[in-house]
Amino acid sequence: MPRYKLLVEYHGGPYQGWMKLPGIPTVQGALEDAAAKLDGRPVEVIGAGRTDAGVHATGQVAHMDLAQDRPDKVADAINFHLRPHPIAVLKAEQVTDEFHARFNAAARHYRYVILNRRADLTLERGLAWRVASRLDAAAMHTAAQLLLGNHDFTTFRDTACQAASPVKTLDSLDVARSGDRIEITCSARSFLHRQVRSMVGSLVEVGRGYQRPEWIAEILAAADRTACGPVAPPDGLFLARVDYPA
Repeated sequence: MPRYKLLVEYHGGPYQGWMKLPGIPTVQGALEDAAAKLDGRPVEVIGAGRTDAGVHATGQVAHMDLAQDRPDKVADAINFHLRPHPIAVLKAEQVTDEFHARFNAAARHYRYVILNRRADLTLERGLAWRVASRLDAAAMHTAAQLLLGNHDFTTFRDTACQAASPVKTLDSLDVARSGDRIEITCSARSFLHRQVRSMVGSLVEVGRGYQRPEWIAEILAAADRTACGPVAPPDGLFLARVDYPA
């Protein structure tokens, strides 16, 4: 049975996250319903990242096995059955049975969007975090560099996280401003539950001037969840890209 790799985009607002839950709207559930209508049987869709409720994606990757052997038609067919969900399969390609969207992923890239302005959001409501007080993006970037490398990220780990270990390697974490827009981008092979939102929330405390940049290193070393700053809302978080070995 052919295996297909999907590139998926979605607005996470209407969903309680990626992972399928009985009687609750989820992205995985919507994709599996669409695939079942196409194939005439239950289909399991495996994603590279289990995004939380309200989190979006421009580059989620998933795989599924279909009886259909028409790779040129799969994306359009799934999208037909997905309507009117704010989910779209941007690309579908046939891959070998050894491909696994989650376990084969070499790196995951996230983007967090902050609109640093006093006016309420209109066009990007639900797609960014509005922070009214002026943020020092340069101080946030300086602080962010203290999180790079291999560390125990317990401070930035949700208490419900099911990962076997809090130790992760953060490859990049950058903060850049363009006008009122601040984008925080980060990359790692894998992340803990709510790690990105926890790091962003603490960096905003630095940007507001409530904490020194060095405070980020102090709370990281504490390995204590209670030391973390407020967790950023899900609205501004996007799973931007997933990399795989060549």
